[in-house]
This record gives sequence, structure tokens and C-alpha cells, in this order.
Amino acid sequence: KENLTRESTTTSTREAKKKAPSAFKSNVWTYFGFFNKDGTNEMDMTHGICKVCRMKIKYSGNTTNMRAHLTRHHPKIALTADGKASSESAPLKNQPTLDTLSLAKLSPNSERAKKITQSITYFICKDLRPYNIVENEGFSYMMKTLEPRYVIPSQRFFADTAVPNLYIDVKRKVEESLSTAERVALTCDAWTSRAVDSYVTITAHYLTADWQLLSYVLQTRTLHESHTGANIANLLQNAAQEWGIADKNLVVVTDNASNMTIATQLAGYLHVKCFAHTLNLASQRALNLPAVARVLGRVRRITGFFNRSTVANHALEQKQKMLQLPTHKLKTDVCTRWNSAYDMLQRFLEQQPAICAALPSPEVRKSSTDIFTLNETDIGNTEEIVRALKSMQVATTVMSEEKNPTLSLVAPLLAQLLHDTQDNIGDTALVRNIKQSISQDLKKRYASTVERNTLYTASALDPRFKTLPFLSLEERQETYARVVAEAITLQVSKHSGEEKRPPLIPAKMRKSCGLTDLLGQTYGDVGAPPKSLSATAEEEVKRYQEVTSLALTEDPLSWWKSHEEVYPFLATLAKRYLCIPGTSVSAERVFSTAGDIVTAKRSTLTSEHVDQLLFLSKNADIASLSKCV
Repeated sequence: KENLTRESTTTSTREAKKKAPSAFKSNVWTYFGFFNKDGTNEMDMTHGICKVCRMKIKYSGNTTNMRAHLTRHHPKIALTADGKASSESAPLKNQPTLDTLSLAKLSPNSERAKKITQSITYFICKDLRPYNIVENEGFSYMMKTLEPRYVIPSQRFFADTAVPNLYIDVKRKVEESLSTAERVALTCDAWTSRAVDSYVTITAHYLTADWQLLSYVLQTRTLHESHTGANIANLLQNAAQEWGIADKNLVVVTDNASNMTIATQLAGYLHVKCFAHTLNLASQRALNLPAVARVLGRVRRITGFFNRSTVANHALEQKQKMLQLPTHKLKTDVCTRWNSAYDMLQRFLEQQPAICAALPSPEVRKSSTDIFTLNETDIGNTEEIVRALKSMQVATTVMSEEKNPTLSLVAPLLAQLLHDTQDNIGDTALVRNIKQSISQDLKKRYASTVERNTLYTASALDPRFKTLPFLSLEERQETYARVVAEAITLQVSKHSGEEKRPPLIPAKMRKSCGLTDLLGQTYGDVGAPPKSLSATAEEEVKRYQEVTSLALTEDPLSWWKSHEEVYPFLATLAKRYLCIPGTSVSAERVFSTAGDIVTAKRSTLTSEHVDQLLFLSKNADIASLSKCV
């Protein structure tokens, strides 16, 4: 075992003729020593060992290299080491070895210790790790290897101090950012943890001054009472007050549940129904048709068998390679997500040749004798189901994107889906039934005038869809009339009731000359009355309608950022609509991670802990690590 001592007169076997200094005058030796050679009491004097960081420094009979190391890596120590040691220094042979001279522990208030504690806090929150991970053997070993001087605080410290402090700091920054928003949209949904606790998560969405779409998880609250509209309305209103957004003309996006509709009505907020949930309901109705359900059951039985049986799965992989098919795993659907059924059928059709080849093999038949592939009729029905649901699958995928505003997509997509589900010549009875069930369900959604007007206005303010081809001429005219009226109302409110014409083009300085002095009032525009807000808004809308529509692949927010000064009235209105998501998928994405941390194993987590961890997991970034310790 290697021992670290201060220098003695022992010589190194690698430098047999060289003697060590007979005395040590420099304070540098307070921080350096030598390792003993393996199995001997003889010191290896080729390298000095730093007692602070254990770095090996080449020793050549003087302290130059060691002093340089202290200056470079331990500047505070270097100041105290610069000079002579006390004459009362103990003899070298009495100096402690590594067994008795342990490295000095970092003070919890040192910058190094604070930085490590901040990093652990960020790790716990961002990756949703349990607090007790800091007391696990593996974690302790890792930290000891990385920084043996660091003392890991207890899990109680992280739960009661570090995480709450980081939460307070990040919450303050989120509140400051929210205060600059012209309008805030909220997504709200209820979920249940694996520990069977009910929660409601609220997420905020808004546009910044430079047209960045931001989303923040605001809070996750337990709902011990029944999920009535009144209770949820109270929750929404309390959240609006707590986060200082009650005056932000709130819009709430939820699923189609009646209690959510009642909640928004009681709270007095504009309500938008989640389009992804709408698509799921309509598609589930089609999947429940007897003919479709029968095919799903047969395919589910086959895919489940291959996923459960190691032998069958291995046989499938061999057939995939033989037939040069993609080595994809078969998928099994999840009852709450309709598109998982679509994915299951699509993958089954892709791997049908390999499945047919694998099932008859002797090793597979030993596992199960009653599993058979589909007959030709079933395969044909499967292909028809996939084709009939293709548009719904694409729409669901598009609505799951969060990079661009999604409310403006709802009306065009809904119109296209209704068009695609019309009967066509050549449709089989199965395809007609699927289309009819989807169409009937979609037509009863967004039925109110307020809902339709909200969707149409959002699409009109999206430069990709501003021509509104899915509406009749009369509906387009009515939509833009509402746009003009709402734009005027916003400007009146903005200018405190004073009609002021915003500068569409920066005013040019007029040069004074004799001619303008004499004839300016007669022939100039000095006395021309300014245009009214109404005339300005109508002119702006007309110019907006005349420009070429933005390509579907382009970003509407970037377009508005570069055209904000050209269409100032419409830009103000666009910020109020393009911040609204057409789906509450963003809130639901919290559940996939939220459910994992609130397990029966971690049932000791309080509701406050759950709220803080989810908030920080979604909102904290490296820049947030300033005040968590």
C-alpha cells in the first residue's frame, strides 16, 4: 500500500547516488509529499504528490515545479506557501503518512462544493430522479471518485432546501417572462399517477416580443375532490392569480370532456377543444366497428405472441434477414391511443411475409399450436383499414408538433379530413363504414359559433392559410370583417381611446423652401385629415390579402417577425391567436414522466415535491443554477 510522507533523507533506488535535502525550508512541503515504493519504507522521490489534488509533479531537487503547480491550480494556497517554513517544523520521519493525513474536506460554502451541489440538484430535477439517489452506494462511489473531498448532503437537504431554492429562482424568472406576454394560452389536463393519486397539470403558452413561442409548465396540483367543472374552474382561477396572468385574456385548451367545458365557462375563459383528442375520439369510433375490431383482435394476438415468445421472435428475425425485410419489432396497440392501432396494422403488413414464414416453423409451433396468420380476406381488410385511416394518422402527427403554432391548422385540417371521408366510387363497404363513422363524429365537434370563429380567425392570421379556401366566399368575408373589427378594438384599447394612426412607413423629413411656404397649404397634403382607425385597418387587411401566401413548409412566426412593421394592426392581433395551441398534447407529455416519479415506491413524495420536480424538469436549464444552495 502506498503511503504519502514528507521528504526524508532516504534515497530513491532510481537515483541511488542522490541524497534528499537534509532540511525543508519552504512552506511548499506543507502541501507535498512522496509515495513510498511498493512493499518498502523507501520513498519514491522522482515525483512529489500534491496533498490537495493528488497530482504527481516531477521533483528535481527543488520546489520550482511544485510552487508552479500551486500557483496554477491552487492560487489561494500558493499565497500562504510563498515563503519559509517555521523553524519549529517537525522532523520528516515524524510527519504523517497518507493513512493518517486525509485530504481536507471541502467546506459546504466553498465555490467548488456549491457548484457540485447545484449540479446534483439539476440532475435530480431534470432527469426526475428520486431524492434518495444521493444516498445510494453507486452514486456515492461515483462522487468519491470524481471529488473525494466533497461531502454529499443528505436527501433531506435536497428535498427541503436545494430543490425548493431552485424552484423559487426559476419560478421568478418564469413570472417575469409571463408578464411581458400580450396573451397567454393554458393547456390543462388531469392524470392519475401509478400510486393512484389525481393531479391536474397546467402549462402556459405565449409569444415573446420577438415572436418566439414559449411554453412553461406552471403547476401540478392534486385534486382530492371530484373532477367537477366548478373544482377545475377554481383551480384555473387560482393559477391565473398565482402567476399574475389573470389580465392576459386567457384561453384554455382542454380535451372534449364536459367538465372541462363547464370549467372554462365558469372561469370566464375562452375554451378551445384539443384537436388531437378530437381526432382520437373519431378514430376510436371507427376502430370499434365490428369488422375493424375483429381484424385488430386477430393482429393483436399474433403480434402479442411474437413479442412474448423469445423463440418466435428469434425465428421472425431469421426470416426477416432471409427475405431482406427491415428487422423491425412487431408493435402492439395501446387502448388509449388510436394511432398505436394504426402503427400495429402498418407494421404487421410490412412484416407479413416474414410472419407467414416464421409461424409454420417447428420451433415456433412448439410454443403455440393455435396461432395462425391472417387469411387473404383479413389481409385485404387490414390494407383497407390502413388506407382509410391514413389521413387521420397524418393529421394526428402534425398536431403533435410544438415548433409552430397549431390552432391555425385546425380548421384547414378539419375541412380536409371531412373531404377525405366522403364516399368515393369504388369504396368497399368496410371503407365506407370507416369514413362515415369518422365524418359523423368530426361534424359534431367545434359546432358553436364562438369555436368556429376562433378557428377561422387563427387561420386567417396565419400567412399560410390566409386565403381560407375551405370556406365559402361569404364566410371568408365575415371572417375578415371580424379581423378588422377586432384589430380596431385592440388599437383603441392600446391608445386609450384616442384614434392614432400608427406609422406604416417612417415619416420622412420635409425640406422647407419658399415654394412650400407660399403654396404648401393649397397644393400640399398638410391639411389632409388623418385616416381613421377603421380605414387604416381595412387598408392593411386588403394589402395582407393581396400578398402571396406563405409556403406550408415555412414558419409563420418568422414571417410575422419580418412583416410586423408592415402590418402593425394585424401583427398585434396575430400574437393573440398564434400563441394558442390547437392541442393539449404538450400537457399530456408531462404525464409520461410524471407518472414514473409518483410510483408506489416513492409514495412519500408530497404534492409539493411533485409540483416542484415537474416544474423544474420542464423549465430549468443550466443557466438556472444560481440559487439552489
